[in-house]
Amino acid sequence: MTWPTEPAELIARQQELVRTQPELWAPPERFLIGGVWTCFPRGLVGPGSATDRAWTSAVVLDGRQVVAMELVTDHASGPYLPGLLALRLGPLWNDVVRRLHPRPDVLLVDATGRDHPRQAGLALQLGAVLDLPTVGVTHRPLTASGDWPADERGGTSPLTIGTDQVATWLRTRKGTRPLVVHPGWRTDLPMAIRIVSASLAGHRTPEPLREARRLSRRARESENL
Repeated sequence: MTWPTEPAELIARQQELVRTQPELWAPPERFLIGGVWTCFPRGLVGPGSATDRAWTSAVVLDGRQVVAMELVTDHASGPYLPGLLALRLGPLWNDVVRRLHPRPDVLLVDATGRDHPRQAGLALQLGAVLDLPTVGVTHRPLTASGDWPADERGGTSPLTIGTDQVATWLRTRKGTRPLVVHPGWRTDLPMAIRIVSASLAGHRTPEPLREARRLSRRARESENL
């Protein structure tokens, strides 16, 4: 599948995607959790462009053990446009995740799901393209709003658009800012919270995302960029 290259094309696909109702994933007792991350050169400001060098990594964890990792050094597909992150990162993430062996059972991504102007963020779209359950984990909501949860590990509070809850704040560590957990492709809110909680190892960020971020940053540092 080719990724959209123009905003109008991506918007049309998002509008089609939001009408899709896939069967909810039924996690087994033990499952592999993946993560994907892209780093750009230090000091990059503004929306960027298609010439931006990008280090994209994907990993698979079995518990706390990394059982697969891949790195792709390429260029972004375009600038960042609000609500159109797939134009910049979609092809990169699709490519690197497809290289993973073993394949994760569920994938964590730094992107939103239903918390989106068209309720179809990249976490949802990537999962649909890969046919892989996904959960978005971000530092802040995109369009939703809601108060922070109590300052205790595991605390949650809803993030809503109108009357619809589309994501949740999750306190992954006492005394730190909560993360936003977004149901993505074939996942719902309780499942998304369970998956993120299962992938924590005493840090604020889930381990699959931390490992993918570490791999990308290490590759960038090796080129002194």
